[in-house]
Amino acid sequence: MAMASNVTNVFEQGNYSTKLISIDPSTTTSFSIPPPKPLLIATPIQEGHFPILILLHGYLLYNNFYSQLILHIASHGYIVLAPQLYTVAGPDSSEEIRSAAALTDWISTGLAAILPKQVLLNTEKIAISGHSRGGKVAFALALGHAKMKLSFSALIAIDPVDGMDKGKQTNPPILTYVPHSFDLKIAAMVIGSGLGGVKKNSIFPACAPKGVSHEDFYSECCAPAWHFVAKDYGHMDMLDDETEGFRGKTTYCLCKNGRERKGMRSFVGGIMVAFMKAYLEGDDEDLMAIRNDPKIANIEISSNCFL
Repeated sequence: MAMASNVTNVFEQGNYSTKLISIDPSTTTSFSIPPPKPLLIATPIQEGHFPILILLHGYLLYNNFYSQLILHIASHGYIVLAPQLYTVAGPDSSEEIRSAAALTDWISTGLAAILPKQVLLNTEKIAISGHSRGGKVAFALALGHAKMKLSFSALIAIDPVDGMDKGKQTNPPILTYVPHSFDLKIAAMVIGSGLGGVKKNSIFPACAPKGVSHEDFYSECCAPAWHFVAKDYGHMDMLDDETEGFRGKTTYCLCKNGRERKGMRSFVGGIMVAFMKAYLEGDDEDLMAIRNDPKIANIEISSNCFL
């Protein structure tokens, strides 16, 4: 019973109080080394020495659409950085890859000055993650498509997408369609949505088309790799309940959605925490328990792994 209680907790708010910090380098002059891109930070406010997670937003989305998700993760003892890599972008993600690499290198020189003084960062434990096209960019960074001074200890892709369809990948293409071809040298987890490959209507394509989405990324990972799929939820269902503005409204209109976002968001936040506890902190109790008893997740999921 005790173990089940502890595991369930990763899908709920953690024990740390948190705050959001928003930094715009074009208007901020109070820091000697501002971040290379606008940045939203979710951080614990209690004293501690915390691992770091970078979360890269999806195509044409805003980083503040992930506020509830990153606060959930931060409440479990992680510093979460969500940069705004661009506001307008074409099919080529090369500049996003370079920008994300620059942000990663900035961590060791500029992040400490922005955090509360009692919050210490552990630059030896950094996880890279991304949603949708951001998941593709996260894989690109982990595969060495950009040079960085710092290195990653784990990779998480949330419903990653590498284009509109197989054979129509965006530059640079990441998927090779060769099983286990990704030489990552770190643990990887791919989270998929059961409705991501389903069209919302006859006008718009599926937001995570089969052939360029989570199944394909997972099949190219080498051990250790994990794959979790939330059956009844869609590509945007881990975002905040309220996503304002025109782009915020399109997150409900363009993609097939589940009944509500809370279940998917809690699952994504919780499974990310369980995975980082395992591969950043050496405690796999939660992750293994979820694999052995998927009902712990409180939504219907499927899982695979090769270790």
